[in-house]
Amino acid sequence: MILKPIECPTCGEVDVVKHGKTETGKQRFLCQNPTCSRRTFVLLNAHKGRLPEVKKQIISMTLNGSGVRDISRVLCVSPSTVINEIKKNRKIATA
Repeated sequence: MILKPIECPTCGEVDVVKHGKTETGKQRFLCQNPTCSRRTFVLLNAHKGRLPEVKKQIISMTLNGSGVRDISRVLCVSPSTVINEIKKNRKIATA
């Protein structure tokens, strides 16, 4: 049996313990690092739009001139997710 240590996605520490389950039954973890800005996390997100890679792609595609509907169709996320991400990064998207 091989045990893979769980890393906190924010600070990278491996000092992580189980912290219950979400409403959908996914395992929640708690980072034991007191300086970590995000203490609890789930390894597998239920929604694709919450992944950092998808958020970066939304901004990248916006800067390349793609429309909201095109981005949502290509990345398989809702148009409202695309709009909200563009609004959060308005300074980058208008550059």
